[in-house]
Amino acid sequence: MEKKYTWEKIAESVEALEFASNNIAVAEVKGKKICIGKFRDELFAFAHECPHAGGIMARGYIDGMGQVVCPVHEMKFLLKTGMNGSGEDYRLRHWPVETRETGVFVGLEEKPGNWNVFR
Repeated sequence: MEKKYTWEKIAESVEALEFASNNIAVAEVKGKKICIGKFRDELFAFAHECPHAGGIMARGYIDGMGQVVCPVHEMKFLLKTGMNGSGEDYRLRHWPVETRETGVFVGLEEKPGNWNVFR
């Protein structure tokens, strides 16, 4: 079954996102902070806090393998899947990103009872 998304606009353009030197920006979706990472000219949306110890992911960095690294314990998560690359059983929440003529959008999956899409 194909996933369905509600697309939320986070910026007028990629240039409107304020990326830090680590190629991570913070955006807001439905009143919640999320991170937008830039890796090889592609955008990725992921949770603002690490699922392991609550580290602020925007303070981490993106390594050469396309993993975002938490600043607290250096736990690594693949930008494309949110899977943990450090060998532990944690997964970073992530969402699809689309760049359109009308702006940058993050897709929130439509699921019955999906009241908290940010966990």
